[in-house]
Amino acid sequence: MIVPNISQDAVAVADHYDDLDPVYRRVWGDHVHHGLWATGREAAAEAVEALVDKVGDRLRLMPGEACVDIGCGYGSTARQLAVTRGVRVTGFTISAEQADYAAAHPVPGVDIRLRDWLVNGLPDASVDAAWAIESSEHMVDKPRFFDEAHRVLLPGGRFVVCAWLAGTDARGWKVRHLLEPICREGRLPSMGTREEYEAMAMAAGFTVEGYEDVSRRVARTWTVCARRLVKALLVDRETRRLALGARNRIFILSIPRLILAYRTGAMRYGIFTLTKARENGAPHGPGTPTQPEPA
Repeated sequence: MIVPNISQDAVAVADHYDDLDPVYRRVWGDHVHHGLWATGREAAAEAVEALVDKVGDRLRLMPGEACVDIGCGYGSTARQLAVTRGVRVTGFTISAEQADYAAAHPVPGVDIRLRDWLVNGLPDASVDAAWAIESSEHMVDKPRFFDEAHRVLLPGGRFVVCAWLAGTDARGWKVRHLLEPICREGRLPSMGTREEYEAMAMAAGFTVEGYEDVSRRVARTWTVCARRLVKALLVDRETRRLALGARNRIFILSIPRLILAYRTGAMRYGIFTLTKARENGAPHGPGTPTQPEPA
């Protein structure tokens, strides 16, 4: 597990997103996550929606199901899946700015709550499916992140996690100059490997049904962000004021680090498909192997 040399907590995470809120939306939009490219010719907006569709497919969502979006950002994923799949979604964010934006863009069947997932207050065995798109990285207690998901899911429930991951063999300069600063500048309390995530998921009681490394298909996100940000800083006085005046402006330095981290393999992007055992079944134990799926 990669841990930053300055510890990060939920307060720092919330401040990061509240502070950078106008910059994120100006530069990237209201989906605060990577895009997923199939051909490389898709627009960024199409790519971010493609990642959401991938999650919906992995979850095998059915109309009327109750779902949870863990770390829901502006609620865009929740709204998209509520509209396209006919599900009901409860989303959790610790950013007041994100919660306010979501409240100003309501969709039937979507309830966005300003609350920490680790103390979510949902009843046991109350939802059919859950997802976490790039929010597990911000969890101070990752084992509890998985424990809470397992607790609130019904038997047979599905859970998909899209995560920034440290390369299994990342060492030396890749950690010192890429992964540790990315964690520190991006307010990530830690960054785990694929193996660490699977171990935590299975310890919580999940079966790991699948894993897909889509690093090559999402890495384009950061070159698009870099190009847009540079252009905005040069030509848009308001974006320049917001970005350079932000308390968390150091995150700008992470953009070239992220580009290099993907290109060197120091960082990976993985999609985990997990299930909670049915009442008459048993979850896999820690020794159960899983096979990677083609990207």
